[in-house]
Amino acid sequence: MPTYDYICDACGHEFEAFEPITSTAQNVCPACKEVKLRRKIGPGAAILFKGSGFYQTDYRSDSYKKAAKADSTSSASSTGGGDSSKPSSSPPASSSNSSSGSSNGTT
Repeated sequence: MPTYDYICDACGHEFEAFEPITSTAQNVCPACKEVKLRRKIGPGAAILFKGSGFYQTDYRSDSYKKAAKADSTSSASSTGGGDSSKPSSSPPASSSNSSSGSSNGTT
């Protein structure tokens, strides 16, 4: 249900009313009881995004876009064709040593 803003032209009393969209506008001021109440035209409903992250339609500053682009290019260049941060021979070598048992030099 939307929230409507009302103002009284007689006494200047302003308030908000939480009413169904199908209801008729109020016309009697609750403060002075005059029939001078009118509904103000508001800015409309606010948009709420629930959850994490941003949407493609969000407006981002140019500095943020440049930083994100620089970050993505630096992470892409560090991974290159393969993952250079992990040696490719270490995991297979340790698993082959543990499976043979006597090849560890404990004979």
